[in-house]
Amino acid sequence: MSFTVEERGALNSLSYRLFFKNAEGKYISPFHDIPMYADESQKIFHMVVEVPRWTNAKMEIGTKDLLNPIKQDVKKGKLRYVANVFPHKGYIWNYGAIPQTWEDPAHKDGDTGCCGDNDPIDVCEIGSKVCSRGEVIKVKALGILAMIDEGETDWKVIAIDVEDSEAKDFNNIGDVQRLKPGYLEATVDWFRRYKIPDGKPENKFAFNDEFKDKDFAIEVIKSTHNFWKDLISQKTGAGELNCKNTCVSVGDNSYCCTADEAKAAVETHPCGKAESIPSSVDKWFYFEKK
Repeated sequence: MSFTVEERGALNSLSYRLFFKNAEGKYISPFHDIPMYADESQKIFHMVVEVPRWTNAKMEIGTKDLLNPIKQDVKKGKLRYVANVFPHKGYIWNYGAIPQTWEDPAHKDGDTGCCGDNDPIDVCEIGSKVCSRGEVIKVKALGILAMIDEGETDWKVIAIDVEDSEAKDFNNIGDVQRLKPGYLEATVDWFRRYKIPDGKPENKFAFNDEFKDKDFAIEVIKSTHNFWKDLISQKTGAGELNCKNTCVSVGDNSYCCTADEAKAAVETHPCGKAESIPSSVDKWFYFEKK
């Protein structure tokens, strides 16, 4: 199963969109149409890369837009870039999401005591390769971190690309601790402090800031897949989410998006010339650890 992407709008601008196609050239939703499992028997998942490692642009699947293209997050009319909080430069992993998952904002998690954040479940891919935006890779889960972001549960799956040269050596969260010393601590530090330059408080974590293991991670992923299934089958209200898709829903289902409708949606975003990234994005921020 292979996927390609089509850029529309102008990179580094409010108009930028990255649309997805399947092997047949059919426009699809990366949220709904890409299967969660790449290999269910081996518990291998698909991951949609939103943000390549070392970059700052806060790109994400547009859950409220038709076909859910990747676009840059916006706050108060301005594009969002994550700040460099010393010693970190941009995102310190390939960052993205597992398709066909959803953290239900109406469900209070029994472990965290907080409801979901209304997004697909997030993934931090720790392999040696710097991925490309929009790349769909196959990953195995190694563990998970339960971040509490402004009162919402925001799970962070730690995973590795199964085709990475190091993948055979990583099979659980303890392998990350042993073979990449400091990486998990840096991950907690990154998520704890990345919003401080925006005037936000430090993020908190469940389980005393500790990572849970592979089995725990897989169960969380499965539960978010079940929430997504309730969403796409209309057992759960979608709110502002756009659940239109070209592969999952069929017939007269209101979530079914025709090929003509999908093509028209893409064509409303003409191509443009990339704009430059503001020089302020390279600024460093220094904060004393508490």
